[in-house]
Amino acid sequence: MRYLPKSPVDREEMLAEIGVASIDDLFSTIPAEFQLKRDLKIPRQHGESEILDRFREFAENNAVGYSSFLGAGVYRHYRPVIIDSLVQRGEFLTSYTPYQPEISQGTLQAMFEFQTMICELTGMEIANASMYDGSTGAAEAIMMAVRVTGRDGAVIARTVHPEYREVIATYAQHQEIPTVEVGYSANGRADLAALDAAITKDTACVLIQSPNFFGTIEDVAAIAEVAHAKGALLIVSIAEAVSLGIVRPPAEADIVSLEAQSYGVAVGYGGPYCGVIACKEKFLRQMPGRLIGETKDIDGKRGFVLTLSTREQHIRREKATSNICTNQALVAMMTTIFLSVYGKQGMKELAEQNLAKAAYLQSVLGASAGAKVLFDGAPRFHEFVLELPKGAEETNAALLGEKIIGGLPLAKWYPELGPNASLWCATELTTRKQMDAVATALAGKKA
Repeated sequence: MRYLPKSPVDREEMLAEIGVASIDDLFSTIPAEFQLKRDLKIPRQHGESEILDRFREFAENNAVGYSSFLGAGVYRHYRPVIIDSLVQRGEFLTSYTPYQPEISQGTLQAMFEFQTMICELTGMEIANASMYDGSTGAAEAIMMAVRVTGRDGAVIARTVHPEYREVIATYAQHQEIPTVEVGYSANGRADLAALDAAITKDTACVLIQSPNFFGTIEDVAAIAEVAHAKGALLIVSIAEAVSLGIVRPPAEADIVSLEAQSYGVAVGYGGPYCGVIACKEKFLRQMPGRLIGETKDIDGKRGFVLTLSTREQHIRREKATSNICTNQALVAMMTTIFLSVYGKQGMKELAEQNLAKAAYLQSVLGASAGAKVLFDGAPRFHEFVLELPKGAEETNAALLGEKIIGGLPLAKWYPELGPNASLWCATELTTRKQMDAVATALAGKKA
């Protein structure tokens, strides 16, 4: 599509139609301090070789050679090289919404396989062909529960990712869904008694995360029993999808909201990632997003089609379950390839690697650095909270000098834990050498 600029005469006619004398009058309601009165500072044109040099300079600003112990919803996992080789094929990279199934069988089948594997991992009966990310997926799951139950409230555990809760608050505010947050127990799990007390006859759902933000695995079965006894649905949010290789799937949940970034999606400066909603089949018609179904063509051959897609582009707006205007099909493709490469046994072994690495990191930091593990006594996956000898921010600043990115300071979201609390993570990419090095650095010794 060509860009056709407006001529001065065109602009004058448009301004006259609007009823203003000039462009300045048109923008007069914008405060003067926010108006740009100069030309944009755009660099001059560059030759190809100059552009390559500029990008090499940008690349040199990246944190090359650093070891990282950050997790908190975004995880460093190995990405098999086949992922980029396949998703960059033109058939996948440039594909749009597959309204015409006869020319979109490859894309549709990939989405169908994605849905199937998500169901196998989560213990649910139905999964959609992806959402934007884990945070918006959790918010959409709450809206879904409101539609299913006819109730309008939500109880949310404070052990849910703080940024997920911020996104949910934005959605809930405009959907007029009142929310109540409940605290956590000494073992880092959601406070079951407080959760039980918070559920009322108006509560549509209870939302928990497992493994939760502290890395602790929640007692999903017990929480489901409490929620269901009062007629509320249980939503389980999963930010670390690799955990499903070894952690029992939340089969007692009614809805599962999953962030699939760990399945072959690069950290990538915060996105794009891939959210998913899975649920019991009886809630199918209230699920947002896109679903792919299997059918047979006129000759009886297996085929795939869009089916029961309840988003605004497919049905009347007043009947739509969500205004989600797209999905993350290409990113979902990455996760499909990742899961196909690893398989069931590979996913189990990958999860075991993560579990073992975190256990070793926890042991060396406790023994050498004098850090205390908080929320001990409940099972966890590959993240844990440490109370450091010094402030978490101060500690991280010192570690950067050793080319080490430390854990995430928690005081911003959990001030009651104090300034020394931070969240640490180890994945299969974290080496024993790196873990020994950070223990040495925290102990104040020379490596």
